[in-house]
Amino acid sequence: MDFQIQQTSHYWLYFVLVAGIVAVPGMEMAYAMGSSLVNGRRVGFAAVMGSAAGAAIHILVSALGIGLLLQTSPKAFNALLLAGALYVAWMGWALIKSPGALSEIGEHPQQTVWRTFLRAAGTNLLNPKAYVFMIAVFPQFIKPQYGSLVAQSLVLWLITAFAQIGIYGAVVIAASQFRDWLRNSERNQKMVARLVGAMLIGTAVWTITTGWL
Repeated sequence: MDFQIQQTSHYWLYFVLVAGIVAVPGMEMAYAMGSSLVNGRRVGFAAVMGSAAGAAIHILVSALGIGLLLQTSPKAFNALLLAGALYVAWMGWALIKSPGALSEIGEHPQQTVWRTFLRAAGTNLLNPKAYVFMIAVFPQFIKPQYGSLVAQSLVLWLITAFAQIGIYGAVVIAASQFRDWLRNSERNQKMVARLVGAMLIGTAVWTITTGWL
């Protein structure tokens, strides 16, 4: 019985760590919120699921040990950092430059569920801090003495996905409720478009300044 408790007790600590990181505003949260604001709750949840899919690939990469390359090669890490930040900044600049992007909010989404899913997965994969987490934290929760590494990795991914869906999902629901307020005012639409755009650019700058090696 004591051995069985030891086999699962570390998963609670992993959940606390992951939930804390997911709850910090960043590129993925901003994209999920923006998707819900512009295209509604259904598309917003597609962004959430895309982030969860991206996390699965992160865990696969970490489990295979490929992530070690990013830790030992600052140039490779910085290239990933810059690519992710520029991608998010580009989305933010597009909103600031053309605030009318929110001016056509209606009952039907402008962005497809599948395309949003893929973009969210890409945003996750271009998030260098996720690689840092997988390199520095994830391996500590893999216990060879507890059996299959594949099964353990799957459990850790499910915990990660649960945290993402719960926290980002709450953001998506809140943003979709806010959408009705936007639909009735062109002024509000432009204001929120610029605010979201500025938030995306600010997130990109913060990512570079805090993560550059």
